[in-house]
Order: sequence, then C-alpha cells, then structure tokens
Amino acid sequence: MRIAVISDIHSNIEALTEVLRVAEHQKVDRFVSLGDIVGYGASPNPCCELVRSVAEVTLLGNHDAAVAGRMDYSYYYDAARHALDWSANVLTDENMAWLRSLPYTYRIGDVGFCHGSPIDPKAYEYIFALEQARELTPYVAELPEVTFIGHSHLCRAFAIGNGEVNDVVAQKFGIRRGYKYIISVGSVGQPRDYDNRACFVICDTDARTVEYIRVEYDIETSAQKIFDADLALNFGKRLFLGV
Repeated sequence: MRIAVISDIHSNIEALTEVLRVAEHQKVDRFVSLGDIVGYGASPNPCCELVRSVAEVTLLGNHDAAVAGRMDYSYYYDAARHALDWSANVLTDENMAWLRSLPYTYRIGDVGFCHGSPIDPKAYEYIFALEQARELTPYVAELPEVTFIGHSHLCRAFAIGNGEVNDVVAQKFGIRRGYKYIISVGSVGQPRDYDNRACFVICDTDARTVEYIRVEYDIETSAQKIFDADLALNFGKRLFLGV
C-alpha cells in the first residue's frame, strides 16, 4: 500500500493542487492529511474542499483548532492571529463544521499519524531536532513502528532503537525492523527548510520505504492572493524563500 502523507497546507491551493497531481502519478492508494489546512494563506475554502474530497482522514492541526474555536490562540503573534481571524470569517459554515470535527490522531496498522508530538497530541509540541526526539525514548514501547508528523514544516526523520536516537538523512530510506521512526513530512503550502518547493511524503508499507517528494508550483499566484487579501505581506514573501 502506498500512502501519500500531506501536511501544513496553510490555505495554499496552488501548492496543494500540484502536490495532488504529482501524487496521483505516483499511484498512491490513500491520502492522509496531518492538518493545518488553514492559516497564513488566502484560499482556506478551496483547500478545505479539496482535502475533504481526497483524504481518507484529516487530523486537527493547531491552526485548524484555533480557527474552529478548539484552542486558545491569544498568545500567537499579531499577524498570525489576524490570519486566523480572517480565515474564520471567510470559511463557509460547512468547512467550519468539518474543522470542528477533526480528530487528533489516526493509525493504519503499525503506521501512526499526528500533527505534532504523538505523546500529547493536543499540546502541539514540536519535534524537529535530536534533543526533542530523545524525549520520546521513555514512550517508545507505546509508539507504532512509524509515526508521521507535521507542524514544524521541516523534513526531519529520526530512528529510535538500541538505546539511541539517530537522524535519518536521505530523500528515500527504508524502515529497519527493531526501530521506531518519527518522520516529519515537511509542508505543502509553506516550506521552511530553504527549499520553496511544496513537500509531501510517500510511505510504501509493502516495500517498507519512505520518500520525500518536492513539487514546484505557481508561487507567484499564491503569493499575490495573499498580497491582495487583508493578510501580512510576509506570508506571501516567505513563499519565494522557503522559510
């Protein structure tokens, strides 16, 4: 089975459309979305509707939770709060109801899915460095063999086993038996690893492989929509830089 794992779309319909087109050519069997459909970008409704039409499940990201009234975001910085308020005002009732219904976690066999750290999904803790991955060691027996996460917008993978936690640095790699993996899938709509291409992951459960896929998309159009909307200009400018 080939699973396309997407995350952190952030209302970028241009990136999402291209990612789905490429994923279909890769002959994936299922789509799983790790959340943050909304926030930052200017196309929340088209993104919600497209994800709803293709994903087997969508998880509740922190931006989704904020817009849907399921978490307090008063401590977010001004521009991010404004984008969340703006999204809440333009979302259709149907899409808002959908966001309010989303779960925190999902599992397919020994493959788990979560937006942030799987230890306390509602806390939306980040895992993007070895020190954070090491904090999972006491819980390793509770984890599925592979856990896919989003949230950081970074492509990072960690293998936990034999009392050690190691980085996995490869575009495509195999899942070794006896290890547990935490895999951050990058971002469809707002990459932050200095590569401005959209990113998603394909997990092949039969071949026991994971592959990062990068996709070029129409950044100019996506950014212009942000410039034309009542949103912070930096949310559009950063798309060109991938930060």
